[in-house]
Amino acid sequence: MPTVKQAKSHMEEALAAMRREFATVRTGKATPALLDTVRVDAYGAKLPLNQVATVAAPEAGLLVVQPFDKSIIGDIERAIRVADLGLNPANDGNIIRIPIPPLNEERRKEYVKLLHKMAEEGRVSIRHGRRIANDEIKHHIKDHELSEDDGRRQLEEVQKMTDEYIAKVDDLLKHKEQEVMAV
Repeated sequence: MPTVKQAKSHMEEALAAMRREFATVRTGKATPALLDTVRVDAYGAKLPLNQVATVAAPEAGLLVVQPFDKSIIGDIERAIRVADLGLNPANDGNIIRIPIPPLNEERRKEYVKLLHKMAEEGRVSIRHGRRIANDEIKHHIKDHELSEDDGRRQLEEVQKMTDEYIAKVDDLLKHKEQEVMAV
């Protein structure tokens, strides 16, 4: 049943992509994933921060960025400032310290709206995987490559899988929302 396996693979990828997106949404505590979207102008190119420095969270309210090459520390600091994350990096010549300010109520609600939007995109992607699989299964039934009963079983299996993955999305959303709203 390659169609069902393909649908599962597509849904798994959609869930993984949503997890990555959720990781970039700020909660009250510091996490290196907050800086995943930062691109640094260095060596004549825009590079992801993790290719020019290591990012660590030694404590809940602080991120520390250690550049591989100290000559671009100013470029890294500038990239973090312009990334529109609401962060204020401080550079001591060797490392960059980024205090993570606590979120105010309004900002938390904005993040929750953003999370809901990301979750809906994840659900749409999962349903897209279902539609592709269903179309292919129906095509196999029409071409008599699959019996009606086997086809119906596969369609039911794809629907059951879709329901499971959407429940996983809702669960991830609930946990991340609690994390963001925690004071």
